[in-house]
Amino acid sequence: MKKNPLVAAATDDIAETPARRRIRSTTVLCVRRNDKVVMAGDGQVTLGESVIKHGAKKIRRLYQDKILAGFAGSTADAFTLFSRFESKLEQYHGNLGRSAVELAKDWRTDKFLRHLEALLLVSDKEATFLLSGQGDVIEPDTGIAAIGSGGPFAQAAAQALADHTKLSSREIAEEALKIASRMCIYTNDRITIEEL
Repeated sequence: MKKNPLVAAATDDIAETPARRRIRSTTVLCVRRNDKVVMAGDGQVTLGESVIKHGAKKIRRLYQDKILAGFAGSTADAFTLFSRFESKLEQYHGNLGRSAVELAKDWRTDKFLRHLEALLLVSDKEATFLLSGQGDVIEPDTGIAAIGSGGPFAQAAAQALADHTKLSSREIAEEALKIASRMCIYTNDRITIEEL
């Protein structure tokens, strides 16, 4: 007897839920404006239906504090990726573009790394890249990029503020994250900001 695809999909979701309680988080936003680069992230971590942490720090300074990196997704996976990315930065003497491409190649092809569930947003004074496990290395056209469940809200708000105000990159990032926190249930308004 052939299964109804809708019933099968619903049953599969129910069967996976208890075993795969995912830690959800985050909104990380990078704004580049007037020779300033700001990366901002919220502090909320959610496990299943519960908020388990309000003040998580999802942004780091790397390579002699010249590079900002933020993550969305599984925390353990993100720290593994931060460590690998730091190694690439050391290997390529702080060259952000080359390090990002090499990490994305490893992430996609390495048997262990390809199972990591996270996204990275990395930036220096000249460039910003979004990295994923599918081998994506994306440089945004506008100097504004965001990742995480609240990323689309934060990015839209930041783009509107950049287009229609004279706010600084820091002010744009802070206000855009506040807007995202009012719309995304996995994002709060305990914001960490790093600036280059």
